[in-house]
Amino acid sequence: MAFEGLSLAVRSHDTGPIFDLIMGLVPLQGISDGVALRYSKQHGSARLDAILDQLASAPSCDRLTSYWHFAECSYEKTGPTCAEPAHFSTCPLPSIKLRKGVLNRAAYSLALFIRDVCEGDLVGWIDARLAQADPGTDHPDRGPLLRVAILDPLCEIHGIGPKLWAMILADLLLGADPNRERWVTAGAWMIAVDSLIHNFLHRTGTLAHFGAEHPYGPACTAPGGCRDLLEGLSRRIDARAYNPNFPATFPRFVQAALWSFCAEGGWNICNGNRIDDRLGCRQTACPNFKVCDRRGLWQPTKR
Repeated sequence: MAFEGLSLAVRSHDTGPIFDLIMGLVPLQGISDGVALRYSKQHGSARLDAILDQLASAPSCDRLTSYWHFAECSYEKTGPTCAEPAHFSTCPLPSIKLRKGVLNRAAYSLALFIRDVCEGDLVGWIDARLAQADPGTDHPDRGPLLRVAILDPLCEIHGIGPKLWAMILADLLLGADPNRERWVTAGAWMIAVDSLIHNFLHRTGTLAHFGAEHPYGPACTAPGGCRDLLEGLSRRIDARAYNPNFPATFPRFVQAALWSFCAEGGWNICNGNRIDDRLGCRQTACPNFKVCDRRGLWQPTKR
């Protein structure tokens, strides 16, 4: 959605448009954007007000009682199946025509989180969490502490992982209200680690040099993983050299720059389309070539 509309939603504590923003991005996981967007255009998307109305009608299934009860719902569109088959005929989840069951569960889990944990006010919840976690502007780990305060509980919502949450929150916190200083600081520390970033850190030898080699997945955001390495790199780069309005330490900017270096839609340099990972990178024109370890993803290679 346009930042103007998102900014108005934040200023007025209107959670509906923010829910729409999140659930507009969740279906893009694991499939091409074009396919996901065409499906949503044809069949519609999840809306917060509709879900809350369905929940207010007191469905018979106990798992729809609260956010905490909803865990392990297990609804699947194929079958269809769920954890409470005796209540399936009256369950409201299938009424939303999303592409697969995990998206329905994500929509309901998020709606229940907003209703039960945030008491209907996601903006107010974010404000309160950040204020409670703020150690003061001089604290060296203020950014990571603010990030954790909102990212960790949101990652408990079914079907929305840390990579996607980091992407969503970076846009929301950095762009919605520049006057919310804590939002901007937390947004600047939202690092989205995808396979491009992980593979870049492997190919360059960064993971090996720091004793941090691991497969792509949850370890990327665990202590000592890709996210921590990107934070350390960001602390060594003064982002104000690129834009005087940037904060001095800006991990989201550094992560986005590395992603652009790798991505086919960016510089298109460090990716599997350009590199035969059985042999290691042979792109001598790469600006990083002379200082890169040029490790293959599948086996160690000689320089």
